[in-house]
Amino acid sequence: EPNGYLHIGHAKSMNMNFRLAFDKLGVKSEDRRTIFRYDDTNPEAESKEYIDSINQDVRWLGWEPERTTYSSDNFEQLYQFALTLIKKGLAYVCDMSGPEIKAQRELALNRANARNSDRDPDAEFPLDPNLLPGRNRDTSVDRNLELFDKMKMGFFPEGSYTLRLKMDFESSNPNMYDLIAYRIKYTPHPHAGPGLCIYPAYDWTHGICDSLEKIDYSICTLEFEARREPYYWILWALDLYRPKVYEMSRLNLEYTVLSKRKLICLVDDKHVRGWDDPRMPTVSGLRRRGYNAKVINTFCQDIGATRAANVVELKKLEQTARTILSEESRRVMAALDPIEVVITNFAEAMTGKPLDYEVANSPTNESMGFHKVTATSTIYLDSSDFRSKADADYYGLAQNQAVGLKYLGGILVCDKVVESVDGKTKKLECHLDVSESPTKPKSWISWVPSDSLKCEVRVYNPLFVVTEPTSDWVQELNPQSEIVYENALVDPSASDLIDGTTVSKWKSNPAVQFERMGYYVVDYETEFHKDSNPTGKIVLNRTVSLKEEVAKKKISQAEKDKLDERRNQQKAQTEAKERRMQIEPVNYFKEWDDYKGKYSAYDDKGIPTHLADGTALAKSAIKKLAKELQKHVKQQAAWKKANES
Repeated sequence: EPNGYLHIGHAKSMNMNFRLAFDKLGVKSEDRRTIFRYDDTNPEAESKEYIDSINQDVRWLGWEPERTTYSSDNFEQLYQFALTLIKKGLAYVCDMSGPEIKAQRELALNRANARNSDRDPDAEFPLDPNLLPGRNRDTSVDRNLELFDKMKMGFFPEGSYTLRLKMDFESSNPNMYDLIAYRIKYTPHPHAGPGLCIYPAYDWTHGICDSLEKIDYSICTLEFEARREPYYWILWALDLYRPKVYEMSRLNLEYTVLSKRKLICLVDDKHVRGWDDPRMPTVSGLRRRGYNAKVINTFCQDIGATRAANVVELKKLEQTARTILSEESRRVMAALDPIEVVITNFAEAMTGKPLDYEVANSPTNESMGFHKVTATSTIYLDSSDFRSKADADYYGLAQNQAVGLKYLGGILVCDKVVESVDGKTKKLECHLDVSESPTKPKSWISWVPSDSLKCEVRVYNPLFVVTEPTSDWVQELNPQSEIVYENALVDPSASDLIDGTTVSKWKSNPAVQFERMGYYVVDYETEFHKDSNPTGKIVLNRTVSLKEEVAKKKISQAEKDKLDERRNQQKAQTEAKERRMQIEPVNYFKEWDDYKGKYSAYDDKGIPTHLADGTALAKSAIKKLAKELQKHVKQQAAWKKANES
């Protein structure tokens, strides 16, 4: 549905629909066909911007549909099918309000639950004919045709009437409680245009379009499993071809929300820069951050598709990026928070030595070529590579510890802190050790020359401070999710890669590895061009660090205590689930904490028959416990399968 930008969950779905499903079915590559359809039935939430972005993202990921279709292209056919069901007595126009329909469905569900528990629904939840089956269900065919035609012609206000399907109020599945097929809306459609007064609902549209397009499989996420029954009911009622349906678990990723409602909130409330903010899990956001199509598709292929619900670790995506970007990215040196270093004996130390050094663009791929690094009397180090005093675990420069300079080969000794602002070192005086037997340094650090390119570097961390955001997800946003270094410096050799005239929001822009720091990508806000605009703005975004790191947040003690409490609760819940999944079904009510000690007798399946005091359980109570045991069996099977894979 074009009501937002595609996110990484859609990328997983696309991998399933374009590749993995065919792999599972053993279909030859030349026989694989996938239709891409916009389910554009809700014009209030949809826009041309979303339609265009989805089209761009699908193709950027490398997928080529056999054809692209729109549900709205079938609006006339869908309308004719609605007339068919009205004439069959299987659809009717309803004037019940939203709250009335909600109360009607709650009553039907309560009656179904009572029947399933061997209780009398008429005694506990008596019928109200005005509510269930409702005052409109037995309206004549002619009257329904007349009202539906007036709905289509725009005679009624929005919300006054709907067309509903005459399904099954006796079912245990609430999705069979006379679903709405059409509602009145006067919003212009982003694809079909203005002039429509009624719009078909998703449940009515989905299966019919699948059938009209003669697809073999309709692949959905598990929350649609309960809608399989109405899917087939509609096709049965219309005597249409019935595709197969397959449900898989949706993608849940650590430190992320994928709900479109929450993503829209992030954008509308200015928590992020927009739909393509590099912190967003959207395909556009991931692309802007530097995750290219190969990274995303490899990640989706690796996690596969199962019915087991689980949360994928963020580090799996990050490690996939590191592996692929390591092979593709050119190395350059950079300083995010530069400290100026004046080498006081530069002329003496460099006498007879070259000032230009040829450095491999990749240490493992000679075909990527070389770039030049030039030594200057003033260089810049990143602030993370300097401390006033070193300790045993510190390997950078300090006033009591020298370091080696990569590629230059010299050993740098700090003599004096010349300038310090608000406790932060800004300038050092140092010299190069020219003695015959200099002390071997503990490390060799990166540096940049005085003519380096000034740029803005945006370092991105997880958007949330907890792995699985809760209902308080807005309060769990990470204030350190974006750290901006406005005066960063990058080796001037990178000017060959940075070209503001060719960057685009719809493609993967050039990526580099900042040595010892991480992988970065040129942002489309970049204006620099080494010839036509040498002073233009340069913006680079961090894709991922070189090694896994833990995002740190400056928080108050009270916030820390609250987060610790939440983490401990999550840990306790995870550990409790682990313990529960280890319990064999026959011992579930004997060993699990919620039931231990409550019962004294059990049947051969382990279902309790008597309370601890010897009182016999009612038949309905035993039936309820049997359902609880069956739920445990299913959860345990899914857990074991997930852990095996």
